[in-house]
Amino acid sequence: MRWRDSRRSSNIEDQRGAGMPGGFRFPGGMGMPRGGGVRRAGFGGLGLIVVVLIALFFGVDPSILLQQGPSVDPSVYAPGPPPSPEEEKVADFVSAVLGETEDTWRELFRASGATYEEPRLVLFSGMVQSACGFAQSAVGPFYCPGDHKVYIDLGFLNELGGRFGAPGDFAAAYVIAHEVGHHVQNVLGIMDKVSAARGSLSEADANTLSVMVELQADCFAGVWANHAEQTRDLLEEGDVEEGIIAAAAVGDDRLQKRAQGYVVPESFTHGSSEQRVRWFRRGLESGQRSNCNTFDADQL
Repeated sequence: MRWRDSRRSSNIEDQRGAGMPGGFRFPGGMGMPRGGGVRRAGFGGLGLIVVVLIALFFGVDPSILLQQGPSVDPSVYAPGPPPSPEEEKVADFVSAVLGETEDTWRELFRASGATYEEPRLVLFSGMVQSACGFAQSAVGPFYCPGDHKVYIDLGFLNELGGRFGAPGDFAAAYVIAHEVGHHVQNVLGIMDKVSAARGSLSEADANTLSVMVELQADCFAGVWANHAEQTRDLLEEGDVEEGIIAAAAVGDDRLQKRAQGYVVPESFTHGSSEQRVRWFRRGLESGQRSNCNTFDADQL
């Protein structure tokens, strides 16, 4: 990706800074500011956890996100080690990709006569508090509709190549663009409709609805990539392949096979590898948000 000349976003909150006993980190105001808009953010909302619909990038039990955070005396916090130069490079990359998504979706919304509300992206380490609850990094990147924020532990992006077999900067950009795709759904009112419909559905139908949500976010990630390439010549040779490999790597079938040795299709909540690749390609090749209506599609 030709991301080094990209505009850096001003919508990044760095909450990686404060340590916790037991090797965890607790979100706080200790992050090191970084050029391109990465800044530290104050900590807020340790009280009531607001439970809302969330769309995780991986097929992990959402209850993990909804666990009440531990009650810890702030006086026992100890600052964690400063970020390494390698980690700061990844943070700079995230800021550049978020800026790219902002530029693309701002223009697409403007073309349709609407205004794009930009999300914020929170960098965290170990654990974090969101409006959707208390999350550990094991859940992977996620978007919380309750506060309009994307949450990413940079360690996950570093694991894409080795752990998931999806190396390359565009693979990481796909992850970010997918979560931003959930924000686009939220801005468009799709999240509210899904949340309202979910309560009256069986578990199987609710899972199917979740798959539709995730595949649409994959398609939106493809729409972003299409426009970033057409308007700013962002992609390099091999980038599309990296995105496809990343989409396939996080299919429910592949993740289940790896975790438990067998696949249970009726439990899918994010879509199979084949489905995720197909919808990412659909957005990438068409560049049209209207082609991403998974809810009315004849075939997922």
